[in-house]
Amino acid sequence: MDYTLKDIAGKTRGALKGAWESLVPLLADEKKNLSIALVAVVISSASNLLAPIVIAHAIDTAIASHDFGAVARDGALLAAVYVLGLVAGYLQTIRMGTVGRNVLFKLRNALFTRLSELPVAFFNQNRTGDLISRINNDTDKLNQFFGQALMQFIGSFFVILGAGILLVSLNWRLGLVALIPALVVFIATQLLSAWVKRKSLAGLQSLGSLSGEIEESLANFKVIVAFNRVDYFRTKFDAANQANYKASTVSGVASNIFTPLYTLASNSGQLLVLGYGLALIMSGHLTIGLLVGYLMYVSNFYGPLRQIAAIWSNLQLALAALDRIQQVLVLRSDLPVLEREGVAQEGAFLSFEDVSFSYGDGKPVLHDVSFSLEKGKTYALVGPTGGGKTTTASLMARLYDPTQGAITLDGKDIRAYTPQERARKIGFILQEPFLFTGTVRDNIVYGNDDLIALSDDDLEKKLRAQDLGALLDRFSEGLATKVMGSGASISLGQRQIIAFMRAILREPELLILDEATANIDTVTEQLLERLLELLPEATTTVIIAHRLNTIENADTIFFVNGGTVAEAGSMEHAVDLLLHGKHAS
Repeated sequence: MDYTLKDIAGKTRGALKGAWESLVPLLADEKKNLSIALVAVVISSASNLLAPIVIAHAIDTAIASHDFGAVARDGALLAAVYVLGLVAGYLQTIRMGTVGRNVLFKLRNALFTRLSELPVAFFNQNRTGDLISRINNDTDKLNQFFGQALMQFIGSFFVILGAGILLVSLNWRLGLVALIPALVVFIATQLLSAWVKRKSLAGLQSLGSLSGEIEESLANFKVIVAFNRVDYFRTKFDAANQANYKASTVSGVASNIFTPLYTLASNSGQLLVLGYGLALIMSGHLTIGLLVGYLMYVSNFYGPLRQIAAIWSNLQLALAALDRIQQVLVLRSDLPVLEREGVAQEGAFLSFEDVSFSYGDGKPVLHDVSFSLEKGKTYALVGPTGGGKTTTASLMARLYDPTQGAITLDGKDIRAYTPQERARKIGFILQEPFLFTGTVRDNIVYGNDDLIALSDDDLEKKLRAQDLGALLDRFSEGLATKVMGSGASISLGQRQIIAFMRAILREPELLILDEATANIDTVTEQLLERLLELLPEATTTVIIAHRLNTIENADTIFFVNGGTVAEAGSMEHAVDLLLHGKHAS
């Protein structure tokens, strides 16, 4: 499956129905907050619509008749209307702020959960920085929309609708004159909305690319300094920054393009109403108070329209962010758990049966490969760089599925195991071990339910009982030694010790070591080799190594090259194959 988000963007762009369906579950627990906020919006909108009526009445009756008692009463009523609107506005803000934060929390959880379910192929095809930007930046755009813009949009809509109805009902001729500019900006909005959304999406994508460039540079900073190539990464960052600058500038213009247009429409509407209204007053068809109220309704109509212009741009930005989020949420793993089971070769623990594999570019890595591994034996995979050793091991652990053929594990199609079952059966130690920020203990017990419940003292006793005390003593503070995810706080040898202990304490049925001792000193390597002796006798071990001393005790050596996997025979034959880059016969 092609997991490149850029390639699937066209499939999800504009799919608002699917996007909304993804958001509905996030709003399921927010019905109370949404209902209260909606009532508050209606009250706030009604207060805005009542004020011009009260003022018009006061001008035409109380002020015209010099009844100052009536003026005071109308003033008190007007103050009450404004206070009611103020309280409703605060209530709306608090409730929708809560909704926004809750949606943000749930959406980020949903995104991260979906990412955790996707296969390795997805992360090979997408930059980490861009994924971080989707989780942090894009979700925050939706939070801002739900927390601030949504109810402002609804409230503005109610005010516009009410003001429009009152404008037409009070004097339909004057109302039509007042609404002419609104018709013009409505047409302009329809024409420009798609362009605004495109530019907003481009701005978010460029920000994701910039995040990816920063993440890549910081992750490889040691290499950059070692090779004195700071200039190269500065050039790359400058290019990404320039691209983001241009895209964000256009996006900013697009986001604010409607506001001046709606301001012009508001001024035009008031000018038209004032001119025509004065003519009606002179002809005796309109009162001064009604004209003042009418101008206030025009302001009530176009003021929210200006607000909607800004909100509409935010909506386009939120929809663009939602498109990027939806591109992840709609993905499903192409490594499903199957019901079918296969029968392995007799006596075999793991079997490859006519397995072929290629990555996304279509170039074959393995072609019609068949071999089997038995329980309790040690196997070595040797071959030139790029020959397919790591790919073969990755297929054993089901990090990928074969393009053709089948792989069976313990007499069962490997695709029929759940991820939890497969993780219990298979251990995988890489050349560059991955550790979490925390302590040695946190990293050792990770994923091991039997160890997580133990106290530090009980865990240390268990480790020493299994002859792991000497390895634990290599850490200054034992289990409490601090570990940084980047590995900067401990040596590579110490990191590899933790990785070995973590895998071996799980007692896997299949342990794969992919150049696991390639970058460590001889003393540490010998310690780790003795650690392997603690594995149960039934554990099958697969070793990928370039150093021949690492594989000299293997029961069987496989030579991997040119899309084939075949037994290399003796150690001397394996050396000859490696030196001359031949295929095993």
